[in-house]
Amino acid sequence: MPVKNRFAELQAEITEWRRDIHENPEILFETHRTSALVAQKLQEFGCDEVVTGIGRTGVVGVIRGKSDSKGKVIGLRADMDALPIHEQTGLGYASKTPNAMHACGHDGHTAMLLGAAKYLSETRNFDGTVVVIFQPAEEGGGGGREMCEDGMMDRWNIQEVYGMHNWPGVPVGRFAIRPGAFFAATDQFDITFEGRGGHAAKPHETVDTTVMTAQAVLALQTIASRNADPVDQVVVSVTSFETSSKAFNVIPQRVQIKGTVRTMSKAMRDLAEKRIHEICSGIATTFGGTADIRYIRGYPVMVNSEEQTEFAAKVARDVSGSCDEAALVMGGEDFAYMLEERPGAYILVGNGDTAMVHHPEYNFNDEAIPAGCSWWAGIVEQRMPAA
Repeated sequence: MPVKNRFAELQAEITEWRRDIHENPEILFETHRTSALVAQKLQEFGCDEVVTGIGRTGVVGVIRGKSDSKGKVIGLRADMDALPIHEQTGLGYASKTPNAMHACGHDGHTAMLLGAAKYLSETRNFDGTVVVIFQPAEEGGGGGREMCEDGMMDRWNIQEVYGMHNWPGVPVGRFAIRPGAFFAATDQFDITFEGRGGHAAKPHETVDTTVMTAQAVLALQTIASRNADPVDQVVVSVTSFETSSKAFNVIPQRVQIKGTVRTMSKAMRDLAEKRIHEICSGIATTFGGTADIRYIRGYPVMVNSEEQTEFAAKVARDVSGSCDEAALVMGGEDFAYMLEERPGAYILVGNGDTAMVHHPEYNFNDEAIPAGCSWWAGIVEQRMPAA
């Protein structure tokens, strides 16, 4: 595919952008430097329109093709934010910001989409309009939702939207994708059990919240083992257990647990929330205590559209010669909000044999740049072929 040759030429320049972003990570919506850099580059490339402040610190660039006979508009999205992790790579371009690191490769996503934007601005060999979307706050902040709530899809008449994520363990230059539910809904719970504290030598005079909560922790696992259809996916993980007293001889008045729920369908999500309320309230009542239950819904299930997934896989095969079927991912991805508003697809591009994302020794593999950029460009040129 001829696009690959151009991106091989641009690779050193794109790598330089990527490493600059890597050195200067910004968390959630605080992507001020990164957003300014992106906007500056898009303006230098000659984008027809560059708009900042969408979804607080998001950036949108508009590139019009040589013709526009059908009014087709495609969105391409990359995320920009880093994670609150202290980097341990020892790289010469490691993070200069304590406890902030591009441990998920968003620096690579941003650089690759910038590379594609440069190429598409140079060539404009397509019939329609491409909207490049640079999103803040993917890592828990819901930046994708905020960009949508700011009216991004309707403002630029985006009809389809595509996203990409690097994936350690997949060979560099290879791709993987699947239709339908792909990344999980990510919810959280925060539950406080209240009993009657007292002396550990006189448990009969107390309502023992430690025993009560321990029973609840075990019972919550029956959501997956006894309430869910075995072919459905649900993960309920209690990740924090904290008593109100740390003394050896005190039965605590309160115990707080926190955790996460991962599901792949709305029905399972509803069932998990319902059962968490029923199990915890029921156990607390049985022991003579109470349970204050907060269930916080996070990102929805990310669902790839059938037609757009098939097309995205075809482009990936054109770039790399193959496209594997990806496994389900129980992690969350707020590109889900964009796919709720428009049909589209999200693909994984190989990052090679590196540490997994969200690890302090992770690093984006710059050798993936030509393949990733070529896929972006192929989406535009093949979905909107020049008239």
